[in-house]
Amino acid sequence: MEFFDIGTIFFLVAAVVIFYQLRSVLGRRTGNERPPFDPYSRKPANQDASAAPENVVSLPRRRSGADTETNYATIDAFAKPGTDLNASLRAIRNADASFDPKIFVDGAKMAYEMIVLAYADGDRRTLKNLLSREVFDGFVAAIAERETRSEKVQSSFVGIDKADIVSAEMKGNEAYVTLRIVSELISATRDKAGEVIDGDPETVAEVKDVWTFSRDTRSNDPNWKLVATEAED
Repeated sequence: MEFFDIGTIFFLVAAVVIFYQLRSVLGRRTGNERPPFDPYSRKPANQDASAAPENVVSLPRRRSGADTETNYATIDAFAKPGTDLNASLRAIRNADASFDPKIFVDGAKMAYEMIVLAYADGDRRTLKNLLSREVFDGFVAAIAERETRSEKVQSSFVGIDKADIVSAEMKGNEAYVTLRIVSELISATRDKAGEVIDGDPETVAEVKDVWTFSRDTRSNDPNWKLVATEAED
């Protein structure tokens, strides 16, 4: 009968320890990982198992005649026909057959909450996925300045009271949609010592913002990104 010597046992134990350390650091893929989140996309009711792979995008077919009128039904239900807003939303629909203003607003509301909370938490990764390069750089600069002063923002998102599309336009292949958003937040900024220097951790405040989102309608990427922000007095 053979016995392991002390050196053999040592290396076996070391190998097991290293294996578990690597697994805890790198994680394990289960096949159930969530894909990147897109709050604006239309969710298909049923997706055929034989449909094209996720990295292949089927281009929408051109519509004409009576079908074109049907194509504008959701636009006309959202903005009165004959208005500038209706015409602008129709122009976006012409460039992007999947565009639905109601679904867009629902997605923008979700993105608004994610952006507000990510900014408060200094979550650069989330912000990068939702902001244009210029807006991202501005947000990150503000976060970095806050961090150099060892300040922390505590924010609780209460909800959105109103979110209305106030304007829309096509600039070349770029679609722009501007919303006026009225939300309720509890927010306070604390200094290094933990003292409140801005806001109130106990009071719900009404916040009014005007945000503009944009998307290249030629792109296979369905995401819209925040390209401009303005606080309304």
